[in-house]
Amino acid sequence: MHYLACDLGAESGRLMLGTLEGDRLSLEELHRFPNGPVETEHGLCWEIPRLFSELKIGLKIAANRKLPIKSISCDAWGLDYFLLDESGEVMEPTFCYRNSRNQRGIDRTLDKLSWEAIYEETGIQFVQINSLFQMAAESTGRIEQMQTFLPLGDGFNYLLCGVARAEISLASTTQLYNPRTGNWAHKILDAFNWGHEKFPELIPSGTRLGVLKSELAEESGLDRIEVIASCSHDTGSAVAAVPAEGSNWAYLSSGTWSLIGVELPEPIITDQSRELNFTNEIGYGNTVRLLRNCIGMWLLSECRRMWTTEGQEYDYATLTQIAEEAKPFTSLINPEDERFFKPDNMPSAIAEFCRETNQPEPNAYGAMVRCVLESLALLYAQRLKEAEELTSQSIKRLHIVGGGSRNALLNQFTSNACGVEVIAGPTEATALGNVLVQAITLGDLPDLASARQVVAHSMDVESFQPEDSAVWEAAIKRFKELT
Repeated sequence: MHYLACDLGAESGRLMLGTLEGDRLSLEELHRFPNGPVETEHGLCWEIPRLFSELKIGLKIAANRKLPIKSISCDAWGLDYFLLDESGEVMEPTFCYRNSRNQRGIDRTLDKLSWEAIYEETGIQFVQINSLFQMAAESTGRIEQMQTFLPLGDGFNYLLCGVARAEISLASTTQLYNPRTGNWAHKILDAFNWGHEKFPELIPSGTRLGVLKSELAEESGLDRIEVIASCSHDTGSAVAAVPAEGSNWAYLSSGTWSLIGVELPEPIITDQSRELNFTNEIGYGNTVRLLRNCIGMWLLSECRRMWTTEGQEYDYATLTQIAEEAKPFTSLINPEDERFFKPDNMPSAIAEFCRETNQPEPNAYGAMVRCVLESLALLYAQRLKEAEELTSQSIKRLHIVGGGSRNALLNQFTSNACGVEVIAGPTEATALGNVLVQAITLGDLPDLASARQVVAHSMDVESFQPEDSAVWEAAIKRFKELT
């Protein structure tokens, strides 16, 4: 059986071919294309027409394979969204979550609702990029013109089949969804006079939406295959592909952002979870992903980007190697310090933090990378400890999936800092989860447990055991003083 997964990330997008044969699943990249926000007169925005054109190129490539493809589904990062006008067209611009307008949205929101009331209604952590704040920053004219709000991944599914629905794994990230009622957060919509009718029907993960538009089928050469809302949120798809069994495990979806948490049957919305800034997102099968969204490989990718502009082009493997050779624990940072959110120069921002905290500036590339990786591992350890406190669980294993799972040095650091076994892989968890949910939806796999077993049979994973406990315990104490 063959399926297509369109996986849209903030740095790149790709169309993947998934092939299920018995208890084995393979992935093949058919088309990859660059992505990134562009600076416009409206600030940072996404090039939606270009991204969709790239997706259509991928569809043509898929058609040329002459395979009996059954379905397609799109997933994307959370928080950004489409607005559709009365004719069903995407309203431009489509803002990027890093757009500077967000502060205006936060101010407008907190003028209407307290942070305590927002959390009680949504169970979503306070992050300045949340969809709620982005929507609050919209102009009155845009809100009046909009007929439909669609989270980004659902928006691309809409472009494929013309059916506008909001899949709950992605809707739950917006801070406009109530995980207790399983509906939009009407108290919040009412506070802004956003008409309920502008927010589409919510659907569970693994819903058949429709079939590929006739014009897209004709243009690409594909049959009118089914369009499925798998888990439209990339993290929702990634967690569905975690090859875990039993209990007492946690996950870390490691990419530009890091999302660390546990899978639960019910949300945890308490004063403690609010104070710790944990979020309740919905996963496949209406599970709850209790997690903390924290900064991830963004720190390193921004360092690499800056060094490239200066004529020093290193791949990630080389950067990791020179980091391994650098002196340990020379300098540490708080990765979630506001200065790292959108700096003009990430290495300079890191150096500034170290100066202000009376630590040596990591002047060499290896020292800078090691500082980033050690600090990320210590941040993960702090968040994992908080998750244990909230759930009264003792975590024994941490599954790391996504692009960051390739970094063996960071995996080892994370095991050291957390004091638990780390199981790294699969790297392509998001695309795998996307495909697996399609397969379950179409009856080709019985359930999620079976799908996770398919991942375990199909993909290589690597285990890391904690080392140097005393050294890392000392580093944890030092790190707490910086956060």
